[in-house]
Amino acid sequence: MSLTRRTVATVAALCLGALALPASAQTKWDLPSAYPASNFHTENLAQFAKDVDQDTGGKLKIQVHDNAALFKAPEIKRAVQGGQAQAGEILLVNFQNEWPMWGLDGIPFLATSYAEAFKLYQASKPVLEKKLGEQGMMLLYAVAWPPQGIFTKKKIDSAADLKGIKWRAYSPATARIAELVGAQPVTVQQAELSQAMATGVVESYMSSGSTGYDTKTYEHLKFFADTQAWLPKNAVIANKKAFDALDKATQAGLLKAAAEAEKRGWATSEKKTNEYLDLLRKNGMTVYAPSAQLQSDMHKVGDTMLKEWLDKAGPEGKSVVDAYRAGK
Repeated sequence: MSLTRRTVATVAALCLGALALPASAQTKWDLPSAYPASNFHTENLAQFAKDVDQDTGGKLKIQVHDNAALFKAPEIKRAVQGGQAQAGEILLVNFQNEWPMWGLDGIPFLATSYAEAFKLYQASKPVLEKKLGEQGMMLLYAVAWPPQGIFTKKKIDSAADLKGIKWRAYSPATARIAELVGAQPVTVQQAELSQAMATGVVESYMSSGSTGYDTKTYEHLKFFADTQAWLPKNAVIANKKAFDALDKATQAGLLKAAAEAEKRGWATSEKKTNEYLDLLRKNGMTVYAPSAQLQSDMHKVGDTMLKEWLDKAGPEGKSVVDAYRAGK
């Protein structure tokens, strides 16, 4: 057989092989997350992946990579943007230095309940979606963490009690809180938090009862001031090119599963808030309401941070905060 005839025969065979493929070819996505499999956000992701499989008739399979196994928390957004992962879960406040709006839900005492946090989300959602679109991504859904409090070795009665303490900072906002109360900020992501506490690198931090339980904080820090300072959100984002490559029916199935995950996630977060606090108590932690002085001190911190944030965010930020306050 001549080279030309052999080439034609090879091409013909490949074409026949392609025709033999099933019409509904399967697409696989990777979705990195920074949190352990037992965390409610991760459990929600796992259910989301199952729903996507079902709602797309098996045409889209999502593999969830939990506990920072694929990418660490600060790396996930860039991985999705660059197409290294087709989707990912990010903590929005981690990226405040890139764009002030990412840090809106990390401002202490701006939104302190689930109802307020959801209204803040609705007010900010259009600008978040616009920014993600400009960066080649899209928002699938977002879910709030339980309200944030202060974990310490000893009970605290005022912000002055935090002076000089080694304070875990996981975002620009939590680092700024440390500065304002005179603590020493140490950058530690959740996957490394248990070791940081065990080795004395961290002596206190602000987070939710969920994080406190997941990281077994009760083995190292024995007090939790339930300040309910803010409810930061995790957002599940997707690479827009990866989404556009899906057929319309698969896109619709993915978005349907995402809407269900958002609704389920918010309900689960609120339901689990008290469950996590009870688990902390059962494991020997003292959970207490903050004193009037501590609450006053932390509200002052929040006022300062809101002013600083508005100065950086400009008219765009002011319009979102105004829209949120008008809807309260």
